[in-house]
Amino acid sequence: MFDLERWQEIFETIGKNKLRTFLTGLSVASGIFILVILLGFSSGIQKGVKTQFEQDATNRISVWTRVTTKEYKGLNPGRFIQMRIGDYQAINEKYEEDLEYKTAIYNIWGSQVNYKGETGNYRLEGVSPDQQFIENASLTSGRYLNQDDMDESRKVAVIGYVIQKDLFKGENPIGEIISIWGVNFKVVGVYTDPGGEREESRVFVPLPTSQIAFAAGDRVRSLAYTVKMSDNFDEAVAKSTAISENIEQDIKERHIVAPDDRSAVRVNNTLEEAKKIYSLIAVIRNVFWFIGIFTIIAGVVGVSNIMLIIVKERTKEIGIRKAIGALPSSIIGLILQEAIFITALAGFIGLFAGVGLLQLVSPLVDNDFIKSPQVDFNTAVTTVIVLIVAGALAGYIPARRAANIKPIDALRDE
Repeated sequence: MFDLERWQEIFETIGKNKLRTFLTGLSVASGIFILVILLGFSSGIQKGVKTQFEQDATNRISVWTRVTTKEYKGLNPGRFIQMRIGDYQAINEKYEEDLEYKTAIYNIWGSQVNYKGETGNYRLEGVSPDQQFIENASLTSGRYLNQDDMDESRKVAVIGYVIQKDLFKGENPIGEIISIWGVNFKVVGVYTDPGGEREESRVFVPLPTSQIAFAAGDRVRSLAYTVKMSDNFDEAVAKSTAISENIEQDIKERHIVAPDDRSAVRVNNTLEEAKKIYSLIAVIRNVFWFIGIFTIIAGVVGVSNIMLIIVKERTKEIGIRKAIGALPSSIIGLILQEAIFITALAGFIGLFAGVGLLQLVSPLVDNDFIKSPQVDFNTAVTTVIVLIVAGALAGYIPARRAANIKPIDALRDE
């Protein structure tokens, strides 16, 4: 129930101690302000990292090979490990139940692409249709590669949006013929990629076509897979890690590579990397909460000190109230209400200042690691709860002290 007289008392007390109340409120507002800014940037870091992982499927396993660095079974170091289509087929067969999307890749960096006098150098990749989902590519027009393209070794190509802008100058490229190192391909689709311009500067063609057209035989440069996800993230990471390790071991056994040669066969597991990064973000966010909470505690101690001083100054008044029948609960309620009001008012000022500042700087902060730092609704609600609890804690000890004042002692107080 709203008690006007009690609120008049609170404002009168605050009015008598303007400077003291202002300085204490400033410490609470600063604590909330710092907490909001820290949590906002924590959210920005999380968005930035998430964007990085969205460039490709989060549950991707990539396999590529290099030169051996160790002697093994009579074979000297320095051998280049060349994967072939047979390696890809063997892995597919062995892990068929666990793999979602898969492709072998044959690529040529800096391939010369021509269209009606326009020329550019872009990366050519011979892939299977699953590459669209492994790369998180989205079509803006036309279609992606399909199984018929693979089976018939068709000379068709899907180009990135950057290539469309560079070579076609706004024209519709679907159905047009481009030349790649003198070999003609028909453009059947245009794609965009969340990885940006670097990822959109590629030409995808059917893997068999690339091997035939550019005399690659059965050679492939790398393999890419996604693992079927389970509902439990930790289980999915463990499963993906186990498959990655097994694939690495299989490739090494097929090409007679030392088990401890970390350079010859490289396997990258984005799901495992994602877990490490997200765990680090969680630690950063907890540290930010720790710093913010202890900054707020400093302000709460200030509010508690103010309330203790106020109780001391009003000892005689409180004693008279109790002498004429005021209940301890009403005394406690008055002190708690005043403490919560001061803390909440200062805290909301800090909260709105922090949110306002983030809204101003958010459009200006956009790089690979921090994107649009903002405070979400759940964080704002949590901050409000922290404010209320902090105010109650700030007023509890002074309120208990006020409630324990004996009328006879209070009347003797000078």
